[in-house]
Amino acid sequence: MTESGNGPLSGVRVVELAGIGPGPFAAMLLADLGADVVRVDRPGGPGLSIDPAYDVTNRNKRSVLVDLKTPDGVAQVLELAERADVLVEGYRPGVAERLGVGPEECLARNPRLVYGRMTGWGQQGPLADTAGHDIGYIAITGALGMIGPPDGPPAIPANLLGDFAGGSLYLVIGVLAALHHARAEGGAGQVVDAAIVDGTAHLTAMIHGMLAAGGWQDRRGANLLDGGTPFYGTYETADGGYMAVGALEKRFYGEFIRLLGIEDEAPGRDDLAAWNDLRTAIAARFKTRTRDEWTAVFEESDACVAPVLSLREASQHPHLAARGTFVDHDGITQPAPAPRFSRTPATVRRPPARPGADTEEIARDWQAPGLLTTAPTGPPDTPAAVPRRAGQA
Repeated sequence: MTESGNGPLSGVRVVELAGIGPGPFAAMLLADLGADVVRVDRPGGPGLSIDPAYDVTNRNKRSVLVDLKTPDGVAQVLELAERADVLVEGYRPGVAERLGVGPEECLARNPRLVYGRMTGWGQQGPLADTAGHDIGYIAITGALGMIGPPDGPPAIPANLLGDFAGGSLYLVIGVLAALHHARAEGGAGQVVDAAIVDGTAHLTAMIHGMLAAGGWQDRRGANLLDGGTPFYGTYETADGGYMAVGALEKRFYGEFIRLLGIEDEAPGRDDLAAWNDLRTAIAARFKTRTRDEWTAVFEESDACVAPVLSLREASQHPHLAARGTFVDHDGITQPAPAPRFSRTPATVRRPPARPGADTEEIARDWQAPGLLTTAPTGPPDTPAAVPRRAGQA
């Protein structure tokens, strides 16, 4: 019986050709939503210097170990592709074709297959064949240049904006849309080219509209949503913590300055010439109490103020705890599947897949006996050195 859980994608079969970064995260999201994801790992390790037991991006998946540099390995992947609804790969453009598992070969075996491709630069263009990382992708789209103080360098948002928001999420959107088409009457499989540069640029659509309308300046720290206003930003507290302020609307701003205790002395918020004075007054007031003390002051108010928490602190926040936003599974605290569904809830069903640990089970469930014809060598649970990324995140 197919391993799929109770999520809305129960019954959907996905083949993931192992990679790092946005590809595995996209496949994890599909697995979280109930898809039966088989990760095709390579002999010698997963490619990241992390114990596979802790790689949360491989939760809810199962794994087979396949050497794609051998004819038997290629045959095994094509056997899986023939039985799958979706295949996801994140190689440099042309690599899957050279290995013999590109779209032409896979769609010939399965005309309704959705073939998802995850790269940084995309399948075509002057940079398509060059190596890259998240920071470069978001740099050329203008997104990185928007983030940070006006008098300092751009701030690096980890790899959340490019790899995962502009990459993984757009791949999943594309795969699900293509899957809907493939399953419709007269539908067929197709290739989904998910480039991080495309997705990240798409995320800036509203800002481009504001820029065209004259409502956004093309520089950092000068706009409504980038820290340019004194009532939308972060402020240090007495203990070195920070509070995040988002009091944009006037009624929320009114509650903010009242609870902050500067209602009678604060310059008018509509006087742009006094914004520096207003920012100074807000900063000075926040420095008089600790982060926890200010959290208590603003708790359950409409002032739009929140403490800036660390990753470890976030799971303990009362609101997130009440919603179950984080879960503990197999000894790992991790974000719960999202979004939520009223009829087909998604859950964390399995710990991170161990490379090659599920071969016999998958061969049985997918009726793919070819998986049992060879036994690739290599330590399945030993982290390998981090490889240079090849044109992808």
